[in-house]
Order: sequence, then structure tokens, then C-alpha cells
Amino acid sequence: MSEASEAVILVGRKPTMNYVLATTMPLAEGKRVVLKARGRAISKAVDVAQVVTRRFMQDAEIENVNIGTEEGRVGQDGRPRSVSTIEITIAPKKGSKKK
Repeated sequence: MSEASEAVILVGRKPTMNYVLATTMPLAEGKRVVLKARGRAISKAVDVAQVVTRRFMQDAEIENVNIGTEEGRVGQDGRPRSVSTIEITIAPKKGSKKK
């Protein structure tokens, strides 16, 4: 799919429902959504994906989940730090129709 049919949402410190609403709007237009989070925000990104697919948009599905680690950040002690990352792709189900 092209970039125009994909929305990227960076999950951070805002309330979960803010991200749920930001995710449902592009999905309602038939676009694919990628939720990206790092560190402590990973659990919130998973919560957003579950709320969207189970409560708000039953005609959407989790298409792909990528997990990884970013390295290179230097902590206060001068040693490199690793930060966990996640990308969750949510897309409309193949057979679902837009209203």
C-alpha cells in the first residue's frame, strides 16, 4: 500500500482514549494504521490496539506486530542503553466494506 493509505500514530504519555480516537478515524476511512511506541509506552500501544479491534472497530484486525530494540542512547553512567520498541499495524478486514 502507498504511504497515503497509511497513518502512523506515535503512542506516548497522553490518555489511552486519545490514541483510540486517533486510530479509529483513519480506519473508518479504510486506511491502515501503524501504532509506534518505545519503552514504557509499549503497554499503552497494546491496550490501544486491543480496544480498537475489540470494542470500536470490530471490522478491523491486527495485521502485523514488530518488536525490536534501539541501541545507542548513552545513559548518565556513559554506557549505551537499549530501549524496546513496538510497531502494531491495524488494517480493515479484507471483506469489510466502507460505509
